[in-house]
Amino acid sequence: MFSEWREVNSGVPQRSVLGPVLFNIFINNLEKGVNSEVAKFADDTKLLKIVKTQPDCKELQKDLSKLDDWATKWQMKFNVDKCKVMHIGKHNPNYTYTMMGSKLAVTTQERDLGVIVDCSLKPSTQCAAAVKKANGMLGIIKKGIDNRTENIIFPLYKSMVRPHLEYCVQMWSPHLKKDLLELEKVQKRATKMIRGMEWFPYEERIIRLGLFSLEDTAKRRYD
Repeated sequence: MFSEWREVNSGVPQRSVLGPVLFNIFINNLEKGVNSEVAKFADDTKLLKIVKTQPDCKELQKDLSKLDDWATKWQMKFNVDKCKVMHIGKHNPNYTYTMMGSKLAVTTQERDLGVIVDCSLKPSTQCAAAVKKANGMLGIIKKGIDNRTENIIFPLYKSMVRPHLEYCVQMWSPHLKKDLLELEKVQKRATKMIRGMEWFPYEERIIRLGLFSLEDTAKRRYD
């Protein structure tokens, strides 16, 4: 089955091979003349700048205005309702920024490519979300799988549960003891589900299964 041909007057065709390439070419000069750091991923754009004084804030506002001008020139306006400001640092001036004539909303937490970024830069919220997802998937396995042998439960854990605990972990790098303990509890629960393993201490269970503790994995990243 093939879709009917339709004339496209604007925008980028979805689910095409050429579309993303054309879009990247189209926004290639977006940051031209912008002094702040610009991070682009698909249709998501971030503007970053260290601000300590009011002049720093005004410079950042000028860069936002340059993005306004680019959008007006190329008729691709930013969705201002989705644009937000995150102030990081205790001594941040907390300047009120505008875009397209509207004040930008302020946020303390934002999900970026599946990772929750907090203005405190602490990973606790992301850790809690990862634990919730991992525990939810582990609960589905526990309810839906009667066979608790190692060759069944262990591959399911590695493919469906642990990825939630390690997704993009290089970015959020859990380091607080309470967060590491919560993450570790998921693996403890999973390894104890395996028939024959429930009577062994956790440290011996992971050795027998060829696993590392999540805390050890975190330490290796810092080493």
